[in-house]
Amino acid sequence: MKGLKESFRKLLVSLKRRPHMIPLLVFALAFLVYSLNLMNISDTTAKIQGKGMGLCGFATMLFSLLSLLCFLNAFPHRKRVNVPMLVLSFLMVGVLLFCDQYYLKAITNALTRAQNPIEIGETTLYIDSARRMLARHRIVLLVGVVLTALLPVYSKLLRKINTSVSVEDNGKLDAIDISGE
Repeated sequence: MKGLKESFRKLLVSLKRRPHMIPLLVFALAFLVYSLNLMNISDTTAKIQGKGMGLCGFATMLFSLLSLLCFLNAFPHRKRVNVPMLVLSFLMVGVLLFCDQYYLKAITNALTRAQNPIEIGETTLYIDSARRMLARHRIVLLVGVVLTALLPVYSKLLRKINTSVSVEDNGKLDAIDISGE
């Protein structure tokens, strides 16, 4: 129990020093949500063959990685926030949200078109999986944006948490001779 308490204290100390790690982990989670479901996206693109779907998938992977790099460069260690990198990171997240919306619209158009609509059945369950994953991806991205925007607020709250370790005195400190004679 004591080891768990100490590891939690060390985690809090680390977050107090670098609170930007919280939104960074959320953006990394968004990247993992998308990249681990890339097979469903690729199969959906191959089945529907909508205009720009492949480009959206490529742009999402590219801008996911680039936005993570820009976010890391926006918060250098022991320096002020690099505002141009933070703005660039937000722009890339905006492109990601646009690509997700465009892809979802292409799926909806393919499922509801008048001529030869695609029906989701046993062999095309990946289309529904891709649609649900894109909705989750957008939610995680928006949570990351909100956490980044609220970073000044919760970093002050994190600093108020007492993470110091109390050292007990056994009463014999005055008996130690430090004169060096």
